[in-house]
Amino acid sequence: MDKLIINGGNRLSGTVPISGAKNSALTLLPCALLTEEPLTLRNLPRLADIDGFQHLMNQFGVSTGIQGNRPEDFGRVMTLEASRITSNVAPYDLVRRMRASILVLGPLLARTGEATVSLPGGCAIGNRPIDLHLKALEAFGAEIEMAAGYVKAVAPGGVLPGGNFDFPVVSVGATENALMAAVLAKGTCRLGGAAREPEIVDLCNLLAAMGARIEGIGSSELTIHGVKRLHGATYSVMPDRIEAGSYACAAAITGGEVLLEGAKAGDMGATLHALRNMGVTVSEEPGGVRVAADGALKPVNLTTAPYPGLATDMQAQLMSLLTRAEGASVLTETIFENRYMHVPELTRMGADISVSGRTAVVRGPARLTGAAVMATDLRASMSLIIAALAAAGTSEVRRIYHLDRGYERLEEKLQVVGADITRVGDE
Repeated sequence: MDKLIINGGNRLSGTVPISGAKNSALTLLPCALLTEEPLTLRNLPRLADIDGFQHLMNQFGVSTGIQGNRPEDFGRVMTLEASRITSNVAPYDLVRRMRASILVLGPLLARTGEATVSLPGGCAIGNRPIDLHLKALEAFGAEIEMAAGYVKAVAPGGVLPGGNFDFPVVSVGATENALMAAVLAKGTCRLGGAAREPEIVDLCNLLAAMGARIEGIGSSELTIHGVKRLHGATYSVMPDRIEAGSYACAAAITGGEVLLEGAKAGDMGATLHALRNMGVTVSEEPGGVRVAADGALKPVNLTTAPYPGLATDMQAQLMSLLTRAEGASVLTETIFENRYMHVPELTRMGADISVSGRTAVVRGPARLTGAAVMATDLRASMSLIIAALAAAGTSEVRRIYHLDRGYERLEEKLQVVGADITRVGDE
C-alpha cells in the first residue's frame, strides 16, 4: 500500500490541468446500456473508480475500448458498445467497493425490463440509503423486491409505463437513476424536486445527444418523454469542479497562484464565493480559473447544501484552508452525518477544531506541523494533503488508495506547480 511524503512550506505557482469529473463520468458510463450503438466518452479521468466501473460494464456483455492509455496521458477516450446485453445482474463482488454501481439499476431496467443489483458500498462517510432510487422507479411503474442483499426491479410487460415522482429531499444519485430509467419509458415521466448539480446537467445533455426527450434541464422539475430507442453518441465529460476546488484550496493555503486549466467558474459558484470571502483572489480567464492568495485569510461560516449550495465534497478541503484563517470559522454539514472523520487527523497536525454534531468550529491561524496521518475517505484524504502542503516539516499521508479513486495523478500535478510530494511504498 502506497503513501505520500510531503515536505510542506513550498508556494504553489503555475498551471494545473483539471481532469474530467469523476462524479459525472460514473453517471455517463452506464448510459451505454441504453443503446445498441457505440457510445464514445472523451476526457475520462484515469481513476480506480473508472476502471472498476468498466469491469462492471463488461459483466453485462458491454465491449469497451480505450485510447490514450499511455502513462503520460491525462484523460482517456473510451468507446462502449452494448449491442447485446448478456447479463442484467450486478454481483456483490463488483459492486461492493463502489457506491456508484447502483447507477446501472435504472438503465438495465429500461433496456431489458429487469435488473438485479447488489446493494452498494463506497466511502464510510455516513448513511446513504437508496430508498429514493427505488421509490422513483416504483412511481414509474417498476416492481421492486429486496432479498439477500440484492435489489430486483422488474418492468411489467418489459417497459416502464411512466409516472410522476416528487423527491422529499434532494438526491443526486436517485435523480440520475430515475432519469436513465425514464428515457425509454412507454409514456411520460415527471420528476419534481430533482437535483440540479452540474453533473445532472451533463447527464441530461448526453442523454439528449443520444435522442432522449427531456424538458427542464438545469431545473428542479424534469419531464422525460419516453422514446422507443436511443442511438450512439460521442461526448466529452465535464471538467471536475471538485478537483478544481481542491487545487484552489491547495494554492491558497500556500499563498500561491495557480491557473486551474479547463475549470468552469459557472459550475463552482459556491466554492469560489467562499474563497473570495476568505480573501482569496479568484478570476475567470479564457483558459480556466485563476486563484491567488498573498495575504491573511479571513474566517467564514459555511454550510453544505445541494447545488447551487456549497458541495459537501468541498467541506473537508475548505476546513483545512480555514485552519490558516485569522479567527473562528463555523462549518455545518447538512448532507452526511459522519463527514468529520478527518478532524482528528488535522488536529494531529496542530489544527484547533471542535465538533458538536454536524457543526465544526475551526480556530486559526494554527501553526501546522508535519505528522503521520491516516486518510479515511476520498475528500478527507485531499484535506490532509492540503494541510500538509502548508505544514512545517514532513507529513506522511497513508491509505491513499482513496485518493486514487477520485484524483487523477495528483502528486504529478502538484509537483509541476512546486509541491515537494512523493509517492512511496508503505512497508
